[in-house]
Amino acid sequence: MFQSPLFAQLNRPSASAGTSASYPIRAPLEAAKSGPQGIDLYSRFALAGAIGCAITHGALTPVDVVKTRIQLEPEVYNKGMITAFRQVVAKEGSGALLTGFGPTAMGYFIQGAFKFGGYELFKKQIIDIVGYETARENRTAVYLGASAIAEFFADIALCPLEATRIRLVSQPGFATGLVGGFTKIAKQEGLGGFYAGFGPILFKQVPYTMAKFAVFEVAFEQLVKATGKPKEALSSGTITTLNLTGGVIAGLAAAFISQPADTLLSKINKTQAKPGETTTGRLISMARQLGVKGLFGGLGARFVMIGTLTAGQFAIYGDIKKALGATQGVDIAK
Repeated sequence: MFQSPLFAQLNRPSASAGTSASYPIRAPLEAAKSGPQGIDLYSRFALAGAIGCAITHGALTPVDVVKTRIQLEPEVYNKGMITAFRQVVAKEGSGALLTGFGPTAMGYFIQGAFKFGGYELFKKQIIDIVGYETARENRTAVYLGASAIAEFFADIALCPLEATRIRLVSQPGFATGLVGGFTKIAKQEGLGGFYAGFGPILFKQVPYTMAKFAVFEVAFEQLVKATGKPKEALSSGTITTLNLTGGVIAGLAAAFISQPADTLLSKINKTQAKPGETTTGRLISMARQLGVKGLFGGLGARFVMIGTLTAGQFAIYGDIKKALGATQGVDIAK
C-alpha cells in the first residue's frame, strides 16, 4: 500500500465486501485483495493502453496518410480510398504511405497511456465519489465522464506530435521525420505552432473517446449477456473475440461522431496561421468553405481505420492487462 496522502484515493476500497454475493462480477474490494494495487496497478493500465495504441495507430499509418490526403485535397483524391492509395503510390512511391509513422507511433503511445490509464483511474474516482451502487445504475454517465477527463489530459500530450504528423503528411519535403519536423516547427513557430490545433483536437478526440469507451462498455456488456454465461466463465479466446467485436462497434460510432473535427484538424495544421488570424476564425472560415460534405470527406477511409484500430486496441489492451496481472479494475457492468 502507498502511504502518501497523494495515493489515498487509489488505496481506498470502492465497495463493500458483500457486493459479490449479489453479482457474479468481482466487486472492487474483492479484486483489490490480490495483485498490483494503487499506482502500480494504474501504471500497468497505462502501459497496456500505450502499447495497444502505438501498435494499432502505427500499423494503420498508410490508411491515415490516404485519409488525410482525401481531406486536404478532395479535388485530387476524389475516387475512393483504393484509388487514392494508388494515386499516392504512383505520384510519390510506396514509401509515402509511411509518412508520419514516427510521430504517429510516439504520439499515440503517450496518448494511449493517458487515455486508458486515465480512464481506469478517473472511473474509480467517480465511483468512489458517488458510491458503487449509484455508479452501477448510472454506468453510462460514469463511462462518459471518466473518458472525457482522461482524453483532455491525453490531448495535451498528443497535440504537438499530431501537429508534426499532419505537417509531414500534408507537405511532402517539409522534413525527413519526427525529429526534423518537430524541431522545424519549434524553431519557426514556437509553442503556438504545436497547439494551433488544440481546440480542434479536443473537439475531435473528446467526443471520439467518450463514444469509444461508452459504446464499447455497453456493447461488451450486451455481448457477454448474449453468451448466456458470466464473464468469469468465458475463455480467454472468447473474451478477446468479444473485445474485437465491441471495438469494431465502438470504433464506427466514434469515427462518425468525430469526423468533422478530424477534417478541421487536418486543415488547420496544414499551414501556418496568417498574422492576426485567430484559431477560432480559421476554423469558422474552413467549416464554411468545406460545408457538410467536405467536413465528412474521407469518412470511408476513417471507418476502416478507426473500426480496425479500435477493435485492435481493446483486444490488445485486454490481453496485455491480463499478461501484466492488471485485472483489478473496477467493473460496474450488470
